Amino acid sequence: MPENLSNWGAFVAAEPELAQTVEARFGAFTHHVLATLRKDGSPRTTGLEVRFTQGELWLGMMPDSLKALDLRRDPRFALQANPGPGTGMGGGDVRVSGRAIEVDDPAVRAAYGEEVEPPEQFHLFRTELTEVVRTYVEDDKYLVVQVWKPGEPVRTLKRT
Repeated sequence: MPENLSNWGAFVAAEPELAQTVEARFGAFTHHVLATLRKDGSPRTTGLEVRFTQGELWLGMMPDSLKALDLRRDPRFALQANPGPGTGMGGGDVRVSGRAIEVDDPAVRAAYGEEVEPPEQFHLFRTELTEVVRTYVEDDKYLVVQVWKPGEPVRTLKRT
């Protein structure tokens, strides 16, 4: 059975409150952690800046970076928001998983370039989401995990 996929705009439409929290977490810091798969299938984690614009979550990368080559070979990724200093993690711990689709369309790349002003040469990937997860502590008592998958409502789990 094929996996359900959804772009960022569809996620925002389906779950606007959670999407706003996720965007705020990613917006709080510049660099985040991207996990990709190496040729041998082992994980690779690297730093990355992300952008939310035009209804998409974009991943921009330097030319021929290992993470870009990984995504060209196998588009699956996980993206962890930078938790920031200390243990506060305002807004919770946030992770997005899915597939990264490289964008070659000159008009789309130009529009992205005008808004973001990346280096002259770059790889650009738009994302198709398979899962968004937010984990946070409520009332210093409960660990709350919110999980969203395309076509499903947010599932909330609470543990003490």
